[in-house]
Amino acid sequence: MTLFDLAQRLVGEIQERPGGASHPFIVWCHESTMGANIQDEVPWCSSFVNRLAWLLRLPRSKSAAARSWLDIGASVQIEDAQPGNDVVVFSRGTDPRAGHVAVFAGLDDGGARVRVIGGNQGNNVSLASFPIASVLGVRRLQ
Repeated sequence: MTLFDLAQRLVGEIQERPGGASHPFIVWCHESTMGANIQDEVPWCSSFVNRLAWLLRLPRSKSAAARSWLDIGASVQIEDAQPGNDVVVFSRGTDPRAGHVAVFAGLDDGGARVRVIGGNQGNNVSLASFPIASVLGVRRLQ
């Protein structure tokens, strides 16, 4: 099983809970990066990828920061990325510390957009696409 296979199984199955309740799976993901009892309102894209990587015994960043993945695994050019164990790190806004990390799922719009499966995309695990211009790096976990 690959990171992509596992992430794909969770699409539509995990979503933040309203109010003061938190989804136990998201809390469990946060335990891999931030400790116990972290609410699902705290950004969890990196915690999600960390937990899946842990389950598959792949390298992981052990950090809740999306950009921490830029130092994990081997660098891959976006045109060489494959659904499997490749993760994509994106910039987010103008804050040089902000970012997003998700599992590579393919390219859209003639290569202008990157499809990914990730946590904390619309408050759930989902398939989404982002502009290729926002890609900071692609890393292959092996």
